[in-house]
Amino acid sequence: MDDEQLLRYSRHLMLDELGVEAQEKLLAAHALVLGAGGLGSPVALYLASTGVGRITLVDDDSVDLTNLQRQIMHTQASIGQLKVLSAQRAIAALNRDVVVQTVARRADQALLEALVVQADVVLDCGDNFATRQALNRACVRHGKPLVSGAAIRFDGQVSVYDLRQPQAPCYACVFPPTQDVADEPCATLGVLAPLVGVIGSIQAAEAIKLLCGLDSALTARLLLVDLLRPDFSSIAIARDPDCPVCSGR
Repeated sequence: MDDEQLLRYSRHLMLDELGVEAQEKLLAAHALVLGAGGLGSPVALYLASTGVGRITLVDDDSVDLTNLQRQIMHTQASIGQLKVLSAQRAIAALNRDVVVQTVARRADQALLEALVVQADVVLDCGDNFATRQALNRACVRHGKPLVSGAAIRFDGQVSVYDLRQPQAPCYACVFPPTQDVADEPCATLGVLAPLVGVIGSIQAAEAIKLLCGLDSALTARLLLVDLLRPDFSSIAIARDPDCPVCSGR
């Protein structure tokens, strides 16, 4: 690290659990973020401010006025522009040293396979069940840790699926791909703006710990967040020995 970086990341360097070695790991790391909206905004901004050296953002959507209530990477000047390009500008304004790769495409299995293999950590910030399953399959195939988050109305959840841990489940162990799941868009159900900030910040924190070589307490646990009461709780989740995705690993 140069002198400017030593000053920029000094508050991390003071932490006994991080320090210079961990910060250098972050600077050399590559994070893949699927989704540049409500969850992707705090995730990408915190990864960038933390100094993750390379971030790949995948999202085919454009910024709409209704997004600005919660998608804090974007501004009124970004309306009508691709979210990944708006996000790239926001990250550049925050930390010019971060390399941002933008992918303005609908994520399919082939694209995810190509992107996941290059990443050190993968963050699911999307809202589509089929795409989540495709992302999980790619992470299982390539042995990459997946940090998954979801938020709707006042409720959110976060978990880490890290198959480098022998007994850890994958996303499909907990949410089988065969189950009938109706995607619940916030366009019809609504979402409390700060909720995506809470969930996305937790996702970013877990990804940062993984990149630094620290254990995640959310591996094999599902954190449940209710901001209406408010309440935070967690439940243990187990690997499914008959999981169609990871049982043969």
